[in-house]
Amino acid sequence: IMALVINDRVKVTSTTTGTGAFALGAAATGFEAFTAIGNNNTTYYTIFHQGTTEWEVGLGTLDATSANLTRTTVISSSNSDAAVNFTGGTKDVFCTLPASKAVYLDADGVPVGAASNGFAVAMAIAL
Repeated sequence: IMALVINDRVKVTSTTTGTGAFALGAAATGFEAFTAIGNNNTTYYTIFHQGTTEWEVGLGTLDATSANLTRTTVISSSNSDAAVNFTGGTKDVFCTLPASKAVYLDADGVPVGAASNGFAVAMAIAL
């Protein structure tokens, strides 16, 4: 069963070009590979083309070996929030939590975010 997994310190490099799935390289020094997310799972990702203005944040799906990341849904990007046609060069690919998906408490303790009303109800029930 495919699950949404978010993990800390998952970062690799890739030289994939175009708008399709990304072949994921080895983990960057001090980081883990996408195998930490788990085969066939989904995760939020960022792709940043080093030394350029090309970037993309989205929801991606790993293949059966976690060697490739399909860019399932683009959330935001340097291409007007559409899939970026990445050019040649090295890209950093890492696990992230997009701001638009976060639910948190503001400085006054008020829930903020996409599901903040449900969060407030859940917290009230939990208390």
